[in-house]
Order: sequence, then C-alpha cells, then structure tokens
Amino acid sequence: MESILQWGLEVIRITQQMQSPLLNSIFRVITNLGGSMSFLLVLPLIFWCIDYNLGIRVSVLCSISAFCNFSLKVFFSQPRPFDLDPGVGIETARGYGLPSGHAQGSLVLWGSIAAWVKKNWFWVLAAIIVALIGFSRVYLGVHFPTDVLAGWLLGIAFLCLYLTLQPKIESWLKGQSLGIQLLLSLAVPLGLLLMYLTGVLVYQLGILCGVGIGAALKVRYFPSFVCRTSWRGFVRYIIGITFMFGVFSILRSAYPVQQTTSYFVIGFLNSAVNGVWISLGAPWLFRLLRL
Repeated sequence: MESILQWGLEVIRITQQMQSPLLNSIFRVITNLGGSMSFLLVLPLIFWCIDYNLGIRVSVLCSISAFCNFSLKVFFSQPRPFDLDPGVGIETARGYGLPSGHAQGSLVLWGSIAAWVKKNWFWVLAAIIVALIGFSRVYLGVHFPTDVLAGWLLGIAFLCLYLTLQPKIESWLKGQSLGIQLLLSLAVPLGLLLMYLTGVLVYQLGILCGVGIGAALKVRYFPSFVCRTSWRGFVRYIIGITFMFGVFSILRSAYPVQQTTSYFVIGFLNSAVNGVWISLGAPWLFRLLRL
C-alpha cells in the first residue's frame, strides 16, 4: 500500500506543476460542486422545477451513498496526501481519504439525474462535471488518485444497484400506510446515525429524514404538484431558497461551540427542517401563491 501512496503523491506533484493562484481558485470552485452546499442548492431545484419524484430518489440515493462512503472511510482508515507530505496540500479536509466522497457523491448525484433525463448530451455533461470534480480533489492535494478512482467505482456500483432495485422498492413503499412511511423516514436515518455520529452524516441523514416525512405527507394530502421550468420556476426557486437559508442561518446561530450532543441534535433538526421545507413546505406555499 505504501508504494501505491507514494505513486499517488508523485502524480499529485506532477499535476501541481501547473499550479497558479488562478487555477487554485478555479479548482476550489469546481471541487465545491461536489460538496454538501452544492447538493443543498441542486436538490430544491429538482423538487420544485424539474421532477418531484426524481427529487425524492436523489435525496435517498445521495444520503445512503454518503453513509456508505463514510463507513468505508472508517474501515480503510487511509491517510490523505497532505498527511504524508504537507507540501501538496493546497487545501485541507477532515477525516480519512479512501474512498473520495466528492467523487462518489458527484457521480451518484449527476448520474441519477442523467438516468432520468435519458439524453446523450446530458450524460456527456454529467461525465465532464464528475471528471472535473475528481481531478480537482487530486490537484488540491486532498485525495490520492486511487481515492478518486475508488469513489467513482463505488458511485457506479451504487447507481447500477439503484437503477435495478428502484422500481421494486418504490412500489413497496407506496403500498405502506402513512404511519409506516413516517416511521421509516425517522427510524432509518436515526438508526444509521447511531452507527456513526458525525457532522457530515448528521447533515445528510437529517435531509433524508425531513424529505421522507415531507414527501409522505405531501403525497397523501395534496398529490397534485406540477413542477415549473418557466419564469414561475425561477420565482419558486428564489422564494424557496431564500426562506430555506434564512431558517438555516437562524438555527445555525443556535449551534453550541463544542460538538456536544446538543450540537448534533440541533444539526439534525436543522437539516430535517430543510428537508421538510423542500418536500412539503415550499410546494404548499407555491400552491397558495399559484406558482
């Protein structure tokens, strides 16, 4: 393993020979496309303007993928490049390196959207985005090339599993009572979170919990919701995202300084509230506003 890591460091050093302040800034922006904030910006767009059911699928898929990625990081416990050579660390990151969460998460997100769009041009676009995000992780010195490759392979496997099992799982869930759906929406994220109590999973699994609860209630009580891609969709997005980040900021200010139990509880509730807003609150408001 040591020889593979040394090879990876050499690849990073060669890649960074073209380093410049401009490129550093560009790749910092690109790498953020695979981060949690990007996911939080894209998810409402899918729910409100593209396809509501696709939004539910993306929420579930990305959240479970994030849990699996974190579990594997803990299992392999591999260092990051800057742990072995601080000189390659243009950026830093927390936790273990293998597999790359940005590589896996971006492939799962954009791959699931591409599978819904079913257009060759969108598959190409998705591949370019995923490739750039993966390359940015190597360029910035936060992942070895093998970390990124492992993330991509896991993302592909996860996506294939999702496309195979999705119809059966969705059919089973739709056949359950509202009580069972709400119970699953709460029990599954909390059960997974009890295995690994960490900030990344608090955010992802909180979103999953909120989306599950909101979607179950929305489908029961006002199933007719039409996504908008016209100017109404733009107005929806601006109103919805402004309210969401307003609430996010208020709850964020209540976070304790130390990562105590209350820190994680407030973080989970914050993400769950965002999930409920995305899947239930905002669609209800848009219906009242005739948007």
